[in-house]
Amino acid sequence: MLFDTHAHYDDDQFDGDRETLLTSLPEQGVGLVVNPGCTVASSRTAVELARRFPHVYAAVGIHPENCGDFRPEDLDAIRALAREDKAVAIGEIGLDYYWPENPPRPLQQQVLRSQLALARELSLPVIIHDRDAHADTMAIVREFPGLRGVFHCFAGSVEMARELVDMGWYLSFNGAATFKNARKAPEVIRAVPMERLMIETDAPYLTPVPYRGRRNDSTYVHLVAEKIAQLRDMTPAAAEQATWENGKRFFGI
Repeated sequence: MLFDTHAHYDDDQFDGDRETLLTSLPEQGVGLVVNPGCTVASSRTAVELARRFPHVYAAVGIHPENCGDFRPEDLDAIRALAREDKAVAIGEIGLDYYWPENPPRPLQQQVLRSQLALARELSLPVIIHDRDAHADTMAIVREFPGLRGVFHCFAGSVEMARELVDMGWYLSFNGAATFKNARKAPEVIRAVPMERLMIETDAPYLTPVPYRGRRNDSTYVHLVAEKIAQLRDMTPAAAEQATWENGKRFFGI
């Protein structure tokens, strides 16, 4: 079975077929899915989906692109949602310096620190979004020794990956690793221990080759496992089994 460790089924791109698609995943070989929230509202939806579908779990958090109007009571709401039985992580949280219109960097950093502290308080792992912000994200993560986490859609260097592995962290890869212009991801996938790799779709985004351009969903996550198998000279079945076990261990499922 496959474990899609990061998919956004709260996204409105799934409004037309969410129920049917999620119900069908186990019979299509996808046994587990984690749905991270990006706002208080989407985190609430993630928890609701986890209640309804046995194979779906939730992560709850405020994404850096969505932290512009952050208030202290938002953290209280995330704390309450994180105490739900099937909430397994704080996320998707982090830093995003890509878009100039994103919230100011100091605010993003403040909100990230607040949520890392919450994860430590609740003894939960974190799901990190790091886009064009490697140095600052790593600097803040280092402030929380002992915290467990995963860098989703990892885009850093081999050196950064090795530091994270040394800290006990995990790295997750999605369809971007299958793109023709992918350079760093294949190097990292080959360089780090298999027991620290996870797979994801980031659905509805980043659909793997050869389906790039379509709406993504968890039925495509096998293509990421196959890419890892190719890069590490192992069978797809072995990559599937390893990433399944890694995901379950990381999220405590």
